[in-house]
Amino acid sequence: MVLLGQQTALVRHRGPKRRVFWSAVAAAVALAATVGGYAIHAYDGRPPWGTDIAYEAGFLQGNRIRHSDVTGERVRELLGGGCARMEAEGLGGRKATHNPAVWVAGCLDGAAGRPSRHQGLAY
Repeated sequence: MVLLGQQTALVRHRGPKRRVFWSAVAAAVALAATVGGYAIHAYDGRPPWGTDIAYEAGFLQGNRIRHSDVTGERVRELLGGGCARMEAEGLGGRKATHNPAVWVAGCLDGAAGRPSRHQGLAY
């Protein structure tokens, strides 16, 4: 579209100077490396949401045992300290190592038939 009385040639708009652009890129890379290094140092081999993982793993284990127990004997044993014994014996699995106490709490909730504390959109 040509406007009457206006310039018809393309006009080049200058961006930032190369030194400013590459300085900004270098600063962004340094910031990303710093944040990544801090996250690796803070969480090492454990994910940031490891507590949630441990609770859900324990809840599922207790819930599975409750649903498969016909006589109710195994559920009474779990509620009487069986969940803590399972975790101490290493039967909680790798997910229980993120937070063993929370895994036991999840196992007790699942064995008792209580709803998971991690239900809903915002828990």
